Amino acid sequence: MTFQYQRLADQLAQKIYQHELQPQQKLSSLREFARQHKVSLSTAQQCYELLEAKGLIYAKAKSGYFVSSRQYQSPMPESPSFESMPRQVSNLDLQNQIQTASIQSHLTPLGAIQLSPHLIPVDGLRRSLQRALKHCQPEDFLYCNKQGHQQLRQALSDHWREDGIYVASEDIFISNGCMPALSLLIQQLSKEGDSILIPTPTFNGQLQMLASMKRKIIEIPADHRGIDLERLEFFMQQGSAKLCLLTANFQNPLGYCLSNTQKQQIAKLAQQYQCFILEDDIYGECSFQNERPLPIRYWDQQGYVIWCGSVSKSLSTAYRVGWFCLGPQLDDLRPQLLANNVGVNTPLQLGLADFIYSRGYREHLDRLRPQLMQQVEQYRACILETFKGIPIALSQSQGGYALWIQLPDTITGLELYYLAQEQGINIVPGEVFGEDQRYQHFLRLNAGHALTDEIRQAIQQLADWVRNSLN
Repeated sequence: MTFQYQRLADQLAQKIYQHELQPQQKLSSLREFARQHKVSLSTAQQCYELLEAKGLIYAKAKSGYFVSSRQYQSPMPESPSFESMPRQVSNLDLQNQIQTASIQSHLTPLGAIQLSPHLIPVDGLRRSLQRALKHCQPEDFLYCNKQGHQQLRQALSDHWREDGIYVASEDIFISNGCMPALSLLIQQLSKEGDSILIPTPTFNGQLQMLASMKRKIIEIPADHRGIDLERLEFFMQQGSAKLCLLTANFQNPLGYCLSNTQKQQIAKLAQQYQCFILEDDIYGECSFQNERPLPIRYWDQQGYVIWCGSVSKSLSTAYRVGWFCLGPQLDDLRPQLLANNVGVNTPLQLGLADFIYSRGYREHLDRLRPQLMQQVEQYRACILETFKGIPIALSQSQGGYALWIQLPDTITGLELYYLAQEQGINIVPGEVFGEDQRYQHFLRLNAGHALTDEIRQAIQQLADWVRNSLN
């Protein structure tokens, strides 16, 4: 349960993270804050005390409350301007090479975005799997319903309801992860040669998938504030694409979280222009705040938003269970989706259902969120300290654990990638997050592992190479 003071603290924290409230800026007095938000004085005080405990604000005697100066500030990465047009993904070979390298376990893990095993509740998952196997029915050892086990679908529906997201169990389809769900939906909603609207830069795995499926892309500019909604509407209105693939909450690699107003606007555009939205919400439960941000689907009234996700980023990349949720617009596609959906391991489904109903998953998320926030801040501090004196820009989001770095114009991420590989370090160069090499001076790092001495040394090696190259 999230209390009123926690919700207000989350809203203020978001404004601080997004630089809407600047360091040393004075906040409203407690009485004024209570009046503005129509809460009691004690609620206002609890809100400020929580922010103070997090180090985001501080009290000055007889003067009030002020936004703290954060020790490690940096410019936000820029997003180059470009013209949007239908086109092929041109660097599939490089995409495949980098995707293969990103999951090599013998390399220092700064590549693939995944949680450290130390953040995964292994014992709780083991107990849930054991209980699920102990109490399963004889029919659970036969072929499972291709829509997914009713027990897991109901567990997910009940779990989301606690966050204010209402999806009936009969509208949930269980899949072998989020990417298989997206792939299945794209195949059913488009054909080879069709164009898909995507924000850019975007997750390289999605570009790799679209290229392998022979779909074209229309790139829509995005930055740390979100997506260019005017350009998105232009292409929807033109009818250039009937399908849009995007992430609203803690997008990889930029880390932005769209405001509720922006999400509502996208849902409205989808309905107005009958353009389906595939919403990849895989990081939605990785917020640094107590309250989970709502998906675009929350504002979808006619079924044009298909909400997809999995537990791979919030629980474990090895736990291959995902889902997609249909609305009334796609009722006629249910037979095809059922026929082509690959059945998911039944014990895994039942184990996850038990983990949700035993409150293990909710308790895990409550522990994970502050741990992630602290860990990502440690990475940011380490990067800015080791790159001190080098003109870089570094992302700062309110959730997820991808870090997007803009390097000096004379340094290319791809060259740094090859040098890092030689030293046993895995990173992902920005070149694979969009077309035209427009992100060749960027790179993405994973902050999902604890900041060990090995990882600190790897970041130091990257900084030393950049510094030597500049000199």
